[in-house]
Amino acid sequence: MEIGDEAMEVDYFDLLPEGCIATIISFTTPRDACRLCLVSHIFRSAAESNAVWERFLPPDYSSIISSSPASLSCASKKDLYFSLCDQPLLIDQGRKSFTLEKESGKKCFMLSARDLTIIWADTPMYWRWIPFPGARFENVAELINVCWLELRGRINTCMLSPSTLYAAYLVFKAATNAYGFEYQHVQTAVGVIGRETSNRAVLLDSDGGRRQPGMQFWRRNVWLDQAEREEYPDNYPKGRADGWLEVELGEFSCNAGQDGELEMSALETHGGHWKGGLIVQGIEIRPKKIKN
Repeated sequence: MEIGDEAMEVDYFDLLPEGCIATIISFTTPRDACRLCLVSHIFRSAAESNAVWERFLPPDYSSIISSSPASLSCASKKDLYFSLCDQPLLIDQGRKSFTLEKESGKKCFMLSARDLTIIWADTPMYWRWIPFPGARFENVAELINVCWLELRGRINTCMLSPSTLYAAYLVFKAATNAYGFEYQHVQTAVGVIGRETSNRAVLLDSDGGRRQPGMQFWRRNVWLDQAEREEYPDNYPKGRADGWLEVELGEFSCNAGQDGELEMSALETHGGHWKGGLIVQGIEIRPKKIKN
């Protein structure tokens, strides 16, 4: 080429075999793969290949799916991936649900109320089991009236994605006649049995401690006001996209080779006062989003 001639631009990626491009994309993320579809035709073909999306699925996805009575019919591994992100899959005889976090492909589980240990749950004067519109499980647990609230759930850490910071959330609603949770904190804990736990004190009041701005309330020699909500926002219920409420119980770092039973609990056993109207769907365990 003579000096002064216009240099030809060569896209060396277009010279690579599609399988090579697919291998490179498989080391990125689902979000990146979707963006790379816009680069060129060959990138789109590679980014949508089963080879790429097989890598984004958890290694044990086949065994998890096989434990569900549901029949998944997906044309591609990409379709399967997004189906598992958007539609909770009931597993373990309907006692748990399984989903994927869309951005990362990390595993998420929800333990149904039936899969929890709830003190007095089978005593009709204290709790009752009912179907509920919008719930992903057959039944939820409705609190009638107790002075001792104790809920515990367990899941083996080998079921979770390694090298992931998880958080556990109590998923619930409050009946219109709910009472006893307005200013009484519930003690929560999350951790592998026999090891250090993550502890906090949360409110299950569906109003989240928001009464009238500036008002204060006396509870066991502690003043509660809006300042507490602003300082500890994670200790209050938040609305979910599915119409339920959730409150974080604690967090847990799942490290490779750290097998054990992860226990999550919510207790209010010291107040001695009666409470009711809590509708429990379950406890969800999912990767925790880190705030910048």
